[in-house]
Formats: sequence, structure tokens, C-alpha cells
Amino acid sequence: MLRIIAFTLALLAPVATAQSIYRTTDSGGNVVFTDAPSADSRAAERVGLQPTNTAPPPPAIPELKSRTNAPEVTRTSYAIAITSPADETSIPRGFGNFTVTVAIQPALKQHESLQLFMNGEPRGSSQASMIWDLTNVFRGAHDITVGALDRSGNTVALSDPVRVYVHRPSINFRK
Repeated sequence: MLRIIAFTLALLAPVATAQSIYRTTDSGGNVVFTDAPSADSRAAERVGLQPTNTAPPPPAIPELKSRTNAPEVTRTSYAIAITSPADETSIPRGFGNFTVTVAIQPALKQHESLQLFMNGEPRGSSQASMIWDLTNVFRGAHDITVGALDRSGNTVALSDPVRVYVHRPSINFRK
């Protein structure tokens, strides 16, 4: 029932904003704003309103499996899973800092490493550690995968992608 009421109010909001606003002064000297001119003899001044701020919706985001351009995997010998953050996680307002951790089975061999990919591009250098502290990640949707690299730098296994949404404040200065 509450959803129906909220939906109805949302539909009526543009209608309410499209109507005129009038300013009058009552007998006590108080300023009153109404949606209709006063019925008595007091003069009503029509108030001009600035247009409502609007923004277009964000572009459609492609499906998770088809949106990465991660490197080709030459052979699969590892099972890699991103354990943090979870898929579809929102990173709250701040500086765009978060940590990525992975689990890998079996353990990496000597001279093998892990590479973090963000939106299909390598992020930083390859490493043996299974933790990445990411800083200053721009706002928006980002697809993260982690690949196991052999001693030649070829990707031998790749995790399933995880999508994160980074929310960062922005400042627009207008003159």
C-alpha cells in the first residue's frame, strides 16, 4: 500500500511543480506562498521559479560476462576467486580507496605471480601477494579480475569478474 502511495506521489510531483506559485501577505504581515491567487482583495504576486535541475540517466551497463576485455588465458591450472569485495559492491563516498583480496588453489609456484586487472587493463605490477590496496579509484562502475601469470608473464588462469561501484563526491564550480 505504501508503495502505491509513493508511486502516486512521484507521478504527481511534476504536475505540482508545473503549476504557478503566488505570494501574498496576510493581515498579520506574514508572507504566504500558495498555488492559487488569494480569493479576497489582497494582491497576489506570481512568483517565477527557476527550471528544475535534471540529469540524463547513466548509460546502460553491459552484462558482466561480456564486459571485460581481459587477456586470453593460455591454460587453466589454478582456481582463482576474488573474496573481497563481493560482486556488485558499492564503495561509499570517500577517496575511492578499497582492498581486493583473492583465494587461489593450488598455491602459486616459484616465479609465478598474480596480476589485478581493472576494466580489462593491468593495475599496477604483478605480485605474489593476494592483497591489493587500491587508492584513488575514479567513480563509476569497475570490473575487477585477477589473473595468474607464469614466469613468462602469460596469463594461465583468470578469476570471474567482480563489479564494484565507486561513489565519490564531485564539485562543480559555476561562475
